[in-house]
Amino acid sequence: MTLKKLCFVSLGCDKNLVDSEKMLAILEARGFTPVSGMEEADLIVINSCCFILDAKEQSLDALLEAVRIKTEVKPQLKIILAGCMAQHYREDVLESLPQVDAIVGTNSWHEIGRTAQRVMEEGWKGKCLIPLNEPCCPSYSETGRMLTGSGSYAYLKIAEGCDKRCTYCIIPFFRGPYRSVPMEELVKESRDLAGRGVRELLLVAQETTLYGKDLYGKKMLPQLLKELSAIDGIEWIRILYCYPEEIEDELIEAIRSLPKVCHYLDIPIQHASDHILRRMGRRTNGAEIRERLKALRNAIPDIRIRTTLITGFPGETEKDHRILCDFVKEMQFDRLGCFRYSREAGSRAAEFSHQISKREKDRRYDEIMRLQQQVVLEKARSYIGCSLDVFLDDELTEGAPESQGTGYLYIGRSYMDLPEVDGHVVIHTNHKRKIGSMEKVRITSFSGYDLIGAFEDENESSQ
Repeated sequence: MTLKKLCFVSLGCDKNLVDSEKMLAILEARGFTPVSGMEEADLIVINSCCFILDAKEQSLDALLEAVRIKTEVKPQLKIILAGCMAQHYREDVLESLPQVDAIVGTNSWHEIGRTAQRVMEEGWKGKCLIPLNEPCCPSYSETGRMLTGSGSYAYLKIAEGCDKRCTYCIIPFFRGPYRSVPMEELVKESRDLAGRGVRELLLVAQETTLYGKDLYGKKMLPQLLKELSAIDGIEWIRILYCYPEEIEDELIEAIRSLPKVCHYLDIPIQHASDHILRRMGRRTNGAEIRERLKALRNAIPDIRIRTTLITGFPGETEKDHRILCDFVKEMQFDRLGCFRYSREAGSRAAEFSHQISKREKDRRYDEIMRLQQQVVLEKARSYIGCSLDVFLDDELTEGAPESQGTGYLYIGRSYMDLPEVDGHVVIHTNHKRKIGSMEKVRITSFSGYDLIGAFEDENESSQ
């Protein structure tokens, strides 16, 4: 088999990353070998995103760079566009950029091997688009997965698509309706990941809390957590993207009682004003959100909650903004991200009246993030003296503070920290440690969003 050089560009969210890692495994099995630079490649695959304007621009920039190389440097180069932009703008791309050889839709990622082979060997040009309402994946044994991250953690995509139809969102248009991955496939994939050294699973979907309802007639996330908890080698299971209206007592009890499930939830609430929540098409109001957060904190006192908000939504008045600011102060979220509303063509909200100016969005965003920064600093101060289990993700070899002197500087995470999103735990030591190991760390101070600590098994003179 002649090896062909592949440059694979993965953009967008963690759910897209899972698709990318499976496509890479399929392409490797077909004789493609990854290279880092576009100009080195025989084939460029771009797994694109178009969720918001910034993501769309990033995907378009990558695609235009591939087209430039094919036009100016390497006319024999082949280009495949996959993912959300490919699905949503397929006709526009093929019409305006004839240099693109093939389109692979969001529900067709597992066809990437056959598509690439046809493009390379037959000069085929066209679209590979499986209807969005069809089951979302083949058997894991047919695809496999190439891990591209640290190896100590991996995202596990448990469902595809969404049925919520929030007014600001266009994801259902290019990801389709909600479709759960069969539980036996998720267990099979997780066992394989554990066998390759993965110790933390991060469960993702557009909405994890509805997992299984389409396949089994009821929500099955609690049962899935039990099945995954039984896998040897997995130590942490982290749940992301839980819609508040779907968090029921059975799920809360599973999180509370299963030792491997992190006491951490990502709950995107988007707003706290009932007026704006209705305009967004959300299915909860401010009182209901408060009730669910209270239930979680009462049942699991050490639970850490991350949320995301949208500021500057069409029709958001100063009163609505003040309600949201007061809510941020009241609820004391452990982690919080905020997005300025992005007017997405094709969404209902794009046609709403009373669009907010960029300047006003920026002002409101800055105020929310200043409030949250105070919350985070107060919480960080409260952790001084606490002992935490910490996964060591990396050893910092460059840019280490001069004040630390000689030795080693490690970057880790506690159960409170989502990889590449939340803060870190920074540990200085004179002794070498193993990346991927879990260590007891006593927190001694903090810097911004990061905690600073020392390994508990080292005495004072070795710190």
